[in-house]
Amino acid sequence: MAANSLPPPEHRTVSTGKNPLAEWRANFLAGLAVILPAAVSIGVVVWLFGTVSNLTDTLLFFLPRALTHEGNGEGPVLFRWSLAALFLVIFLIIVVGRFARFYFGKKLIQLVDVIFRHVPLLNKIYGALKQINEAFTSNKTSSFKQVVLVEFPRPRLYSVGFLTGAARGEMQDKTKPHVVGVFVPTTPNPTTGFIVLVPEEDVIKLEMSVADGIKFIMSLGSVSPAYASHENGLEAVVVTDSTRPGIVRDGEARGNVASGTLSSTPIIPSEKTHARC
Repeated sequence: MAANSLPPPEHRTVSTGKNPLAEWRANFLAGLAVILPAAVSIGVVVWLFGTVSNLTDTLLFFLPRALTHEGNGEGPVLFRWSLAALFLVIFLIIVVGRFARFYFGKKLIQLVDVIFRHVPLLNKIYGALKQINEAFTSNKTSSFKQVVLVEFPRPRLYSVGFLTGAARGEMQDKTKPHVVGVFVPTTPNPTTGFIVLVPEEDVIKLEMSVADGIKFIMSLGSVSPAYASHENGLEAVVVTDSTRPGIVRDGEARGNVASGTLSSTPIIPSEKTHARC
């Protein structure tokens, strides 16, 4: 009678055993993983545009404020005029670059360079910025074009860094081995870090791109680029069992495996079987 008192199977309620709070939490984290990268990217672009526009808006000085600013010239610059000023800066940079490729342009740039280098205080800032710019734009250097691993801050503890080039001058002269400069950035902000001089033979060069290296650092190591190992071929050593025709034992047919051709004859493992990947 007790069995007959049970409701039909289609009307029974099956408990899944899931906690509603845990399910809400999982849904929130999943939504956050989708929205957060897009929101941060948009925020960075907006912040960068606002920072740059504070400088580029000064190029609108030749226009009346009532035309370019809100509130009849009393408010902030209108967005369309900030965008126009940004495009104007890009156009002027292209014009300067075009002019600098000719003889008279080169001579004029050299004259400006000499003037800036002879102005007190300004020459220090200008010289440092010019050296940094040449380090990043020169085709003769490999600055930040190679991702490497170095043992930092102690042996057997590896850090991801960027090769900045070979050491020169006093630093190279007073070190016995040939050393190279490596920039080891901090995470998740790769704009700060440490400059270390490492013997070239102790630097492990990676195949990942600089962009992948920056993603690895900014993601706290959770985003690692795909890598196909070069040692993915299977090498087997087999021998023939003379007592059992048609059966191949371990120790023979090494050449067939190494050449990429495998026999259809079954392989029977034994105590001497070994495979190397």
